[in-house]
Amino acid sequence: MMPVITAAVLAAFVGYAGAWYFEMVEGNFALLLFMATAVTGVYWIAERLWFLPRRRRAAAELVASAGERNARLSAQGIAPVDPKLAEARHRILAQPWWLDWTAGLFPVILAVFVLRSFLFEPFKIPSGSMIPTLEIGDLILVNKFTYGLRLPVLHKRLTEGTAPKRGDVMVFRYPPKPSLDYIKRVVGVPGDEVAYLNKRLTLNGQPVPTVRLQDYFERDAMRYFRHYEEQLGERKHRILTDDDRPAFVAGADNFEFRENCRYSVEGVVCKVPAGHYFVMGDNRDNSLDSRYWGFVPERNIVGKAFLIWMNFGSLGRVGTFD
Repeated sequence: MMPVITAAVLAAFVGYAGAWYFEMVEGNFALLLFMATAVTGVYWIAERLWFLPRRRRAAAELVASAGERNARLSAQGIAPVDPKLAEARHRILAQPWWLDWTAGLFPVILAVFVLRSFLFEPFKIPSGSMIPTLEIGDLILVNKFTYGLRLPVLHKRLTEGTAPKRGDVMVFRYPPKPSLDYIKRVVGVPGDEVAYLNKRLTLNGQPVPTVRLQDYFERDAMRYFRHYEEQLGERKHRILTDDDRPAFVAGADNFEFRENCRYSVEGVVCKVPAGHYFVMGDNRDNSLDSRYWGFVPERNIVGKAFLIWMNFGSLGRVGTFD
């Protein structure tokens, strides 16, 4: 019975993963990992409390039975010979396949679950909205505890942590579709007035310090863009702008707290509400960000991006970033 049940459970996991891969369903990796941890954990407990003790008793009974038989043979003057006893005992104690693929995997799955949920989570950069800081194909790590630990799946905050600061590169659940993870730079924190007019950033009435750099050649677009070093607080980072794109923000959504924003042909001015953040991509004219879909609620925060751990197309990119 247990092999049939286990086969059905594993088939369900494989089917869900396959449907997600072929975009037949909208996947949720956090939920999938939680379910895998829970299911394999149940098998692991059952193995420790029920199945393994049963196998040990059966092996002990086999050894005892062989001992009694050998004693009888010895009493009759016959030398006991049982060369396959050790093999039979090993076979009885061995985990069946359905436990090997569940209880046997639990420690590994649990370690991944804890690391991903509470310490560090890997992400792959899918778009060019954060160029030149992050490029397409960068594999990054996100610190999950700096902004406070959160329950996986439920996303309820367990510890306070530190609030995101201006200049942080933050991963968050996309407000219009929380099943998607986005990455942008924090530009405005609660209470800030953020103005992005004529492609220049102003915070609370003060222009953000900006220094012009040599034009940046973007390989995918095969063209040069204006390249600046911008400073938010103590942090310096680089941004790109495109002279061919207008400053006007076209197609802004009707998002929550939209009344806090004023749009014009020059750009947008927004007052960041309490418990929310204003974020932008470093590739300013190629980024779908707070200018278009609004503010990031605190409950949507995933963590702080801090390390490129691999880029298979450019190994020299590995390292920390601002």
